[in-house]
Amino acid sequence: MASKFFDHTKIERNVTLLSVLSLVVVAIGGIVEIAPLFWIDSTVEKVEGVRPYTPLELAGRNIYMREGCYNCHSQMIRPFRDEVERYGHFSLAAESMYDHPFQWGSKRTGPDLARVGNRYSDEWHVQHMKDPRAVVPESIMPPYAFLAENDLTAHDMGRDLRALSRVGVPYSEAAIAAADSDLAAQADPEADTAALLARYPKAQVRDFDGDPKRLTEMDALVAYLQMLGTLVDFDAAAAQEKPR
Repeated sequence: MASKFFDHTKIERNVTLLSVLSLVVVAIGGIVEIAPLFWIDSTVEKVEGVRPYTPLELAGRNIYMREGCYNCHSQMIRPFRDEVERYGHFSLAAESMYDHPFQWGSKRTGPDLARVGNRYSDEWHVQHMKDPRAVVPESIMPPYAFLAENDLTAHDMGRDLRALSRVGVPYSEAAIAAADSDLAAQADPEADTAALLARYPKAQVRDFDGDPKRLTEMDALVAYLQMLGTLVDFDAAAAQEKPR
């Protein structure tokens, strides 16, 4: 009955017409999904505790992406019972609001890392990077011992912070100007970190790679891993939600 009013064979046999109509359909679908975002104040509900990365954490994140860690590790815990019981509270959109690009991922050759922060000691992470099978016998991860040998050469982290500020990450001018000094201070237990902690609450300050005389790529990567999932206090949030 419908064929009397609409002969689809003409469209299927005309490549140009089929391509144009397909483009129109995809465009309409895209508009329907994207247009509403311009009429709401925010698409991500802000959560207390979420902050931009410190310069050292950001340098570690850059190394994480450089080495392709996202190919085997996701950073998104889905709201399913088996995932929550294994990894912790399901991921919130706000936790990735300052990620450019985000590291959610969909493939897990290794475990999800969204809540790996403070789950293991710094020494465990260092040994895991140097020789994965020394701490996880069944691991198939390649070694990254060279990270402990490479000095961190993240010169002028202010450029990274300024670039991120242009896409909405709230780095202040003071934070951008102090980026390099903040980076060095976070890995130096003897440094004055009052300004650093004021800019980045809950920033962990210490030597991360076990060699306080050097600032290495291992310091940066471990600092990044140790903050993942530590910014939001889920226990406090759950307590506030309970009826009185």
